[in-house]
Amino acid sequence: MYVPKSFEPPDADTLLQFMHARSFGVLVTMTSHGLDGTHLPFVFDSQPSPNGTLRGHVARANPIWRECQGAEAMVIFQGPDSFISPSWYPSKQETGTVVPTWNYVVVHAHGTVRVVEDEAWLRAHVEALTNRHEANREKPWAVSDAPAHYIEKMVGAIVGIEMPIDRLTGKWKLSQNRSERDRAGVVSGLLRDGSESAPTMAALVKGALDNR
Repeated sequence: MYVPKSFEPPDADTLLQFMHARSFGVLVTMTSHGLDGTHLPFVFDSQPSPNGTLRGHVARANPIWRECQGAEAMVIFQGPDSFISPSWYPSKQETGTVVPTWNYVVVHAHGTVRVVEDEAWLRAHVEALTNRHEANREKPWAVSDAPAHYIEKMVGAIVGIEMPIDRLTGKWKLSQNRSERDRAGVVSGLLRDGSESAPTMAALVKGALDNR
């Protein structure tokens, strides 16, 4: 991924926090049929340092797990993104030399995949994944709420995917290459925009502006 210096992420911890918060990713692997993208929820473990480990699972019926054992792979985590209109830049009125662009936040995690069929590992994984996303509910569902024989059947129908992260890259494209006035214009424009991701993107651009 091409990352100009202006769009480098704030620090390594930001990448780790982003993966934890935006845990639905795309596992990209090379198979005998070409590139494959598998969309999965991941559990991020901060160990071993410095980059940690990603854990997920696929259906046993999915042939991807037979292809990716020991293979190099990349997991893509995407954050908010927004179209940026040049009409939001004060400099448009002065020079006219502006064009549209797109702001976005993304993290790429690279590593080697290990396939896991161990029942205890799989049970612990689905419990960790469930507990993470049920924790804030008024009445959280737990794996133990379902009959034991049913959970055993369900666990037998999946295969684990584990990837220690060898390398992390990220791109925080938040109008940092524009002047302070133009960036302030982007924030105002986004807040007027009304699209779903605009308020989140406006906060990110403002944060980058405040921390200049």
